[in-house]
Amino acid sequence: MRIDILTLFPEMFRATLGESIIGRAREKGILDIHLVNIRDYAQNKHKQVDDYPYGGGAGMVMQPQPIFSALEAMEAQGCKIIYMSPKGKTFHQGMAVELAKEERLIFLCGHYEGVDQRVIDYWVTDEISIGDYVLTGGELPAMVVIDAVARMLPGVLGQAESFMDESFYSGLLEYPQYTRPSEFRGLKVPDVLLSGNHKLIEQWRKEEALRITMKNRPDLIIKYMEKKDLSKEERKIIEALEKDCIAK
Repeated sequence: MRIDILTLFPEMFRATLGESIIGRAREKGILDIHLVNIRDYAQNKHKQVDDYPYGGGAGMVMQPQPIFSALEAMEAQGCKIIYMSPKGKTFHQGMAVELAKEERLIFLCGHYEGVDQRVIDYWVTDEISIGDYVLTGGELPAMVVIDAVARMLPGVLGQAESFMDESFYSGLLEYPQYTRPSEFRGLKVPDVLLSGNHKLIEQWRKEEALRITMKNRPDLIIKYMEKKDLSKEERKIIEALEKDCIAK
């Protein structure tokens, strides 16, 4: 996959996208990431990219010309162009899976009070928000989306199925994880994980995932029950957890 990032602050991405799993994916050639400094395409002598909004108001708005020129130089017509914006659709795992099917993604990172609406109307195919809060720019949200999408690509993670049990992918939050030693400062790993009985371990993990999801994100339990044909075991676990919650 090729990813282009239009930003006023390309240095923000170099360390983040050059380390760990994303860095290794780039080394393997699975990811091809290009950073584009929007300011390089400004046609005025001071390389100004923003101006006061028509109609008045606080802050500055990014001008259309540098962004149009950058996208034209990139031959971006027909590509998936994502504008990171608090006005966009809230990002979720399903969107990461769908975006991972694209051959090329272009991310536009706004700043100040955002970008001229004509950029959005003419170029942008998707507006995405990572939550109901406002940040100083689109750089951090773009990093979040890129990380979530990249790990869905074949070969990026160590094991092809390593993301299957992660939070949100299955519709549930992930079960607890433990490693050596089996006892640390009096805190013990659950006996079932040391038993070697894979059927019991799988059952324990399912129960814990349901329990944690019901406690922290009951909205996900509702969606999970609506979308999935629950097994007798899952229904039994959910009923027991509901009774436990009522009792408390």
